[in-house]
Amino acid sequence: MKILFTSTVFLLMSCLGVAKNEQNQSKEIYTPSQETKVAYFASGCFWCVEAIFESVKGVEEAVSGYAGGHTKNPTYESTGRGDTGHAETVAVYYNPKVVSFETLVKVYYGSHVPTTVNGQHPDYGSQYRSIAFYSNEQEKSIINNMIAKLNKEVYNGKVATEVQKFTKFYKAEEYHQDFEKRNPNQPYVKAVSIPRLNRFKKKFPELLKENEK
Repeated sequence: MKILFTSTVFLLMSCLGVAKNEQNQSKEIYTPSQETKVAYFASGCFWCVEAIFESVKGVEEAVSGYAGGHTKNPTYESTGRGDTGHAETVAVYYNPKVVSFETLVKVYYGSHVPTTVNGQHPDYGSQYRSIAFYSNEQEKSIINNMIAKLNKEVYNGKVATEVQKFTKFYKAEEYHQDFEKRNPNQPYVKAVSIPRLNRFKKKFPELLKENEK
């Protein structure tokens, strides 16, 4: 009975434990402009990561999905089993005239623990690993320079983030999009996602959109 109770609590408090009926209205259709750029980051449960980036000035949209794996058309279930090699990833659509890629990397490292291998508490597994994706050599250099700085000044050489060339992003199932915003009373959201977002907001108030302050 104790084992069953512990397992139930873990599922309620983990990103993997959600049921598909935990959803509300459909998300509005977003159309990027010609100036819009896209960056891709993985740092734990994508519900949390999506909400953090959507709070940042210059970010037009954040979409939850899967990247960094070796199979086509991954799903939430197959990614969660570790069958695909993918990580829960967020595509960040941003206006480079308002926010730079370098600032997005700052947001990324300021909103998760990059020394944790394969996980962000309370979610563990390869699908929750830390990956910063780059699309060109300039972005790769920005990421690597940040890692070098953090390894020297903060984490004593223990940053575990993978730095990967971006290849393919698969959008996650619709019920995952804007999950935190649409399900504020879901147990995981209340216990993990919202506190993580609030910690970020407190740390970087100057980066927030006016309606997020």
